[in-house]
Amino acid sequence: MSDIITSLKNPSDEEVRAVDAWWRANNYLTVGQIYLKSNPLLREPLEASDIKPRLLGHWGTSPGLSLIYAHASRLIQKTGQEMIYITGPGHGGPAIVAATYLENTYTESFPHVTQDTPGLETLFRQFSAPGGIPSHASVTTPGSINEGGELGYALVHAFGAVFDNPDLIALSVVGDGEAETGPLEGSWKSISFLNPARDGAVLPVLHLNGAKIASPTVQGRKDPEEVRKLYEGHGYEVLEVEGDDLPGMHYRFAETLGTAYERIKEIQDDARTNGVVAGERPRWPMIILRSPKGWTGPDVVDGVQVAGTWRSHQVPLSGVRENPDHLKILEDWMKSYRPEELFDESGMPTDIVRSINPEGDLRMSAHPAGNGGGEYRALDMPNWRDFTIDFAPAERGTFRAESTRKLGEFLEEIYRRNPETFRLFCPDETNSNRLGAVFNASDRMTMEAVTDDDEKLSPDGRVMEVLSEHLTHGWLEGYNLTGRHGLFASYEAFGMVSVSQTVQHTKWLEEAIELDWRVPVPSFNILLSSTCWRNDHNGFSHQGPGVLSTIVNMRGNIVRTYLPPDANCLLEVSAYTHDTKNRVNVIVQDKQPQFQWLTPDEAEAHCRKGFGIWDWAGNEDPESGEDPDIVIACAGDVVTMEAVAAAQILRQQLPSLKIRVVNVVRLQTLSRPKDHPTGMTDQDFAEMFTNTQDVLFCFHGYAGVIHQLVHGRPDVDRFHVRGFREEGTTTTPFDMVVRNGIDRYSLVIDALNNTKRTVRGAADLKRWCTKQLDRHHEYKVEHLEDMPEITDWVFEA
Repeated sequence: MSDIITSLKNPSDEEVRAVDAWWRANNYLTVGQIYLKSNPLLREPLEASDIKPRLLGHWGTSPGLSLIYAHASRLIQKTGQEMIYITGPGHGGPAIVAATYLENTYTESFPHVTQDTPGLETLFRQFSAPGGIPSHASVTTPGSINEGGELGYALVHAFGAVFDNPDLIALSVVGDGEAETGPLEGSWKSISFLNPARDGAVLPVLHLNGAKIASPTVQGRKDPEEVRKLYEGHGYEVLEVEGDDLPGMHYRFAETLGTAYERIKEIQDDARTNGVVAGERPRWPMIILRSPKGWTGPDVVDGVQVAGTWRSHQVPLSGVRENPDHLKILEDWMKSYRPEELFDESGMPTDIVRSINPEGDLRMSAHPAGNGGGEYRALDMPNWRDFTIDFAPAERGTFRAESTRKLGEFLEEIYRRNPETFRLFCPDETNSNRLGAVFNASDRMTMEAVTDDDEKLSPDGRVMEVLSEHLTHGWLEGYNLTGRHGLFASYEAFGMVSVSQTVQHTKWLEEAIELDWRVPVPSFNILLSSTCWRNDHNGFSHQGPGVLSTIVNMRGNIVRTYLPPDANCLLEVSAYTHDTKNRVNVIVQDKQPQFQWLTPDEAEAHCRKGFGIWDWAGNEDPESGEDPDIVIACAGDVVTMEAVAAAQILRQQLPSLKIRVVNVVRLQTLSRPKDHPTGMTDQDFAEMFTNTQDVLFCFHGYAGVIHQLVHGRPDVDRFHVRGFREEGTTTTPFDMVVRNGIDRYSLVIDALNNTKRTVRGAADLKRWCTKQLDRHHEYKVEHLEDMPEITDWVFEA
């Protein structure tokens, strides 16, 4: 290995010529994608008709990305190292597309983009064009697991990719614009969670070219020593390369990259020989590359400095079709790369260009880790029924249990059965969300110091806790996209911190399923607990069900939302979601003790259908063939309790009023089939909600979600939705539902107000409910807790 490292650091002149040829070819293809729709090799004088009518793309960061890629390929070729390339500067998309084309993986993935002159024309025409591909390094880019347009997540995806992937290096390029984002700034701490004995390595390259879209970057203008100290403070060994001289930059970068690789191998060899010790975290290498913005592009245009400034960020030459001078500058710019040396008569890359490409799966754009791990591997799943709560139907609603605690026991067994392919990612809330049983199978992970006061904390741990939704969410994305399984568990309100990541991951999957060469990946599973209705102790800041409002707008072939009412339903739903692929599954379930409603058999039937009538909670006569007087529907655990309690009051006080109770677990089944693949048929919808009777719908989140989902159903004005309406504070559990008008007494009043039939005694019952609410307001202030008739309530059939 020492001879190989020495060779890596000291490339021969012949190797540098090959690397430089590949780099020039990549730069040429990058410019061609931005500007040209014909005449791809400039075999004819460049004409205005060869230029695209709309110029889109980003040049400024691309030459640096290409330089890194070329040298990484040389490293792989010499060492056989498995490596993927994660592009943080997403606007360098054309450079990465060009790299995959030069490696021939693009043609393997898209056979119509051939390795010849017509293929080059197709490559150029399709870029950032109607019917073509995005301008970012996106899902259509072979080897990519990071949507380049989503700045801030390159580094966290890289770490997620190498967890439990001991042979992999994720080379992650961080743009100096991206480095300004909060998620990226937080991602540097990920080395505190990287175990070199069992995980792979991340090699960050901070590409400082000094400018973003319209101004200088913060770190680009800082004193280099200050920047170096910043990353040394994060725990990295900082290696620096700077310049724009050629071929000098090639020699210097090769030496620096070789040094970084040498250090990675030393760290891993030591850990895998001698083991790891908490508090002895390695000082992993990182590279700071300083090269000019728009390097090798037009220097001055119309008397204005372009190269080395923000003006080269996107399209450094505008109006090329209309301005002959700009057209000439473009032609000279492209010819400066000497394309006649880089592409043969047929348009295929020449031997010297192709000479640094690794073989087969070692090409970074072809490595299996960049495509779902190469094949989908299901979890070894325990039987969820082994963890259920068994009880007789007569006992339903008479006892409470913490539903997520049962889920924790289920996850514990998943950990035991899948020691290298499953992890829980949680923002420091595992125990708080009652999932602590996983610590019987695994510690929390840390490479930092461990004291005698710490519990379940060690370098061998595989429960990932850090107080950052961005980080835990992003780690799981990288873990999923490289073929492994997991669960992201968060307080419900703080799922909103990372909901943009959820949306972007959904968009990724939406595009991926359209590509037959993309391997299916494990679903991204989310548990939202510590919900708005039972964060009465934390107060208003912790009360927000907004994730549901966002996620239901995503495409139905990807997104599923679940609101299990109890532990057995939660277990069935969790088992199902962990066995799916190419989905985003959102489960909402509170952690507090809650009533248990359905036996295991009932839970299985109910959850698989996704909805159902709870005959035992209502009093209608199914044999009569008549519609009920009112339908009380519910979706969500706490609001289900209030709905059942309201129905019980109505049954007991006004038995002539016919009540139907409907519970919905799979939220999107409310949609029409043409709006969502799991939507109820018209017949099912009518059987649940009738076509004419009023429906009082008790919903966990914002009422607008239900109105949106039932849009297009018969007479939707009959749906009266009660949900969270931004009324909250530090208060009692029952006061939370009262504040939002979804408590049992308010629901009884609503039901009577929306029943078409006049019922004797209704006015008296409404007055009684109003008095109960008045009593509640007085009682909570005097006693600082809820009334006994609330705390001691149990279901009575």
